Amino acid sequence: MTDQAEVKETRRILSSREEVLDAVVEITGRGDRALAILTPDLEPEIYDDEKFLDALKKFILSRAFTRVRVLISNPARAMKSGNQFVSMGRRLNSYIEFRNLKEEFRSHDEAFCIVDRNALVYRADGKRWEGMSDTNDPDLVSQYLETFDELWHACETEPTIRLAHL
Repeated sequence: MTDQAEVKETRRILSSREEVLDAVVEITGRGDRALAILTPDLEPEIYDDEKFLDALKKFILSRAFTRVRVLISNPARAMKSGNQFVSMGRRLNSYIEFRNLKEEFRSHDEAFCIVDRNALVYRADGKRWEGMSDTNDPDLVSQYLETFDELWHACETEPTIRLAHL
């Protein structure tokens, strides 16, 4: 008789704002070092929600050397209303960095949140809530993190540009 390791289901289908929010909060709470977010407009329904902001604050303040990188594909929409995530970024600017996608990369409709190299919340269309989350598929997460890193490096900002110029 052989012992087989129990396979834990780590992938979930998401279909509502609440499910996406809960998944983002869950993976943020699991993180150790890095959070990477690609968002159309800082999605206030997710990233301005108290549950996310609390998880983010714990993530940053309870660990050393954390890094939060946020790419915004539609910065004009992002700044139309006040956002607590942006305010937190101003206060914790050594941990949180925002960048705008350059015009030539704004065709990316997807939205995702990656924690470390092992957890992901992904939506093919950032204007819709349908998507998936996975908390244990490093190969899949690495694919999206590679895309994020390519965009991040292509959209480097001048050191003198301030957060107010999102």
